[in-house]
Amino acid sequence: MLYVINGEDVSDSLAKRMTVRPEHLRRIHDLQDAGRLILAGPYPAIDSQDPGPAGFSGSLIVAEFESLEAAQAWADADPYVTAGVYRKVTVKPFKKVLPA
Repeated sequence: MLYVINGEDVSDSLAKRMTVRPEHLRRIHDLQDAGRLILAGPYPAIDSQDPGPAGFSGSLIVAEFESLEAAQAWADADPYVTAGVYRKVTVKPFKKVLPA
């Protein structure tokens, strides 16, 4: 089943993000390589593709996991969680309807 992982950043998270970004991306690439990733990306803190020093306000991942517990465990182990980039992470089941 698909699950949404929505991470909300702490204030001024850019420096923390950049420190652990390679490990964070490696885990997402592992999902992609396994054919389980639907989409992933950050929320720019301002209305710009490249927010520069404004940074990001969070991230969204939609991926396939065996269960809600497995998705939650994956999210809990993310470097953005362990390094304190995210102040809150929500994991929910997701039903993709469109595009078909």
